[in-house]
Amino acid sequence: MPQGYSKKKSRKHQRFMERRALLEQKGLLSPRRRLGSQAPMAGLEARSTLTKAGGTMTSRCRKVPKSKQVVSPSLSPSASPDSIARHHSVLLSQGNSSSKRVRMSSPLLRPGKYVAIDCEMVGTGPQGRLSELARCSVVNYEGDVIYDKYVQPELPIVDYRTRWSGITKQHMKCAIPFKTAQAEILKILKDKIVVGHAIHNDFQALKYFHPKDRTRDTSRIPVLNQRAGLPGRANVSLKSLARHLLQKKIQVDCKGHSSVEDAQTAMELYRLVEVQWETELARSLPPRPPSPVTDPTTDSSQYMDDQYWPTDLMASGL
Repeated sequence: MPQGYSKKKSRKHQRFMERRALLEQKGLLSPRRRLGSQAPMAGLEARSTLTKAGGTMTSRCRKVPKSKQVVSPSLSPSASPDSIARHHSVLLSQGNSSSKRVRMSSPLLRPGKYVAIDCEMVGTGPQGRLSELARCSVVNYEGDVIYDKYVQPELPIVDYRTRWSGITKQHMKCAIPFKTAQAEILKILKDKIVVGHAIHNDFQALKYFHPKDRTRDTSRIPVLNQRAGLPGRANVSLKSLARHLLQKKIQVDCKGHSSVEDAQTAMELYRLVEVQWETELARSLPPRPPSPVTDPTTDSSQYMDDQYWPTDLMASGL
């Protein structure tokens, strides 16, 4: 082989590897698997056995049985909420589809991606008719408190609404500014599936809009009402659902509601029907097109040629 051709090919291969490494670093290309981690090939494999026949060695290929596909019981940390919903439906369709078995599998998904929220509001503005945030509590999938702070409204408080909110003038002494609380809370809610009861009121108090596909409002789950023996489309209070389904009494203190207790109760109700609810959501989701990067039938090597390489990206990386 001519020496000049060899050097030219070597330089082209070097550029190829540098560009591939840059794509992998930027998350635009999946890292190549190592040889030791590759799954065995199905069908006819290159494995052959040698046999003696008439003093000569002959090879014959044998068919390797196709390995059974195993579905992992858990999802990767980067899985989307759509993947979670579809994973629930896969669990339901495999083996013994009893609800008990699936219930045991569902917490293995991504409990760190689920939080429940509840806010307490006070009255501000003319005659205290405006509702502003005065306390916010967030709990995780297990019901443990991860955030609970009193918040100073942006306008002067006219009505503490203590009978319902549980907020008093004393609580405002340790309250933090609204903007500070808002930033802290939204940081927690980012990329999470958020559970709550009539949760639109909480988002309104936070002056925030959470993606609909990542919101689970327990006041809008017909299956919860049906379990409680109530009309499917009725607006049922959190207190009533807790009494019927959890045999739990909440909001009984004359000093007002507890946002921690309400958030924990909403999460308990969600977990009660989690599998069924997520399965129904999965059926309603449109099919997702395969990604050209992760699709195994697509050869991504062709996109490493100069004609496919973005000029600005090449300039910044090489």
